[in-house]
Amino acid sequence: MIDLLAATAALVAIPSISHDEATIADHVERRLRAVPWLEVERVEHNVVARTILGRGRRLLLGGHLDTVPANNNETPRIEGDLLWGLGSADMKAGLAVMLELATTESEPSVDVTYVFYACEEVARTHNGLSRLFELRPDLVAADAAILTEPTSAQVEAGCQGVLRLDVTVTGERAHSARPWLGVNAIHRLGPVLQLVAGYTGREPVIDGCVYREALQAVGVRGGVAGNVVPDAATVTLNHRFAPDRGADEAIAAVEALLAPAMDEGRGDRIDVLDRAPSAPPGLGDPLLARLVAAAGAQPRAKLGWTDVAFFSERGIPATNFGPGDPGVAHAAGERVHRAELETVYRVLSELLANP
Repeated sequence: MIDLLAATAALVAIPSISHDEATIADHVERRLRAVPWLEVERVEHNVVARTILGRGRRLLLGGHLDTVPANNNETPRIEGDLLWGLGSADMKAGLAVMLELATTESEPSVDVTYVFYACEEVARTHNGLSRLFELRPDLVAADAAILTEPTSAQVEAGCQGVLRLDVTVTGERAHSARPWLGVNAIHRLGPVLQLVAGYTGREPVIDGCVYREALQAVGVRGGVAGNVVPDAATVTLNHRFAPDRGADEAIAAVEALLAPAMDEGRGDRIDVLDRAPSAPPGLGDPLLARLVAAAGAQPRAKLGWTDVAFFSERGIPATNFGPGDPGVAHAAGERVHRAELETVYRVLSELLANP
């Protein structure tokens, strides 16, 4: 096995901010095309390599090529067993593991698809995995999938769904010197915010994983002028819901929570701005069950949204398992430890080797 920390540092040294992944995609494509047992195809800046061995099942390993913008951390730095640098955890460490597996595992017990894709860190409309499902679904067909997202080398199962909603309440304009002649819409947001602040999230347990739901106000806007009682005010909410609910059910739950503060007769409304589906753990799948056994630790819920949802939508069980602490992702001090790289490589190598 190569020095995975040094291999990750080499990938960190290749700039790949979202929408600028051409160089790293070229690098990955060159590496993979040199491997005789892989069939390699490129779609835009997404690179897919597959074994065609006629095995009974196919496992997909996926990782995104892009990073967020740099924060004075674009130059990789190795100190002992730690690598510091942009994308070191999220997720060039996972890419380094995938490249090592792809270029060394010539006879896996299952057929394997390695997917290196662009634009994960930006809007879903640009997501390279989504583009592959749209343009070449045959390339991402699989019986199960593992994304090497940073999980501190622990299985993080499924993912939460996401809603972004605007809650708008109305009022009636008046001069601020005579507010009793109007209705202040900003003041009417008070009960809405109280309900949100008092929200207690459900914690359903699915396949032994506890999914903790959350509802947060993430933006407020309103006001007309410094001397006018405002007639409309809006709060933007972010809701993370567990995979035992669909988006429609989650929307209905938020509407029921806020109903005491809403007056439809006045024109109060809730508008859904964005929605992303949740994904169940899927750990009953034989390949993912073997992953859990090889990892040797109790899996935990993914408290956040990841691209496993793209697979779940299409009936493919998927989970997250990769090196790097998700808590340092996107931070100036982003880093990854050698031990996590080697653990993830060992576990995935065992998974591919054993039928």
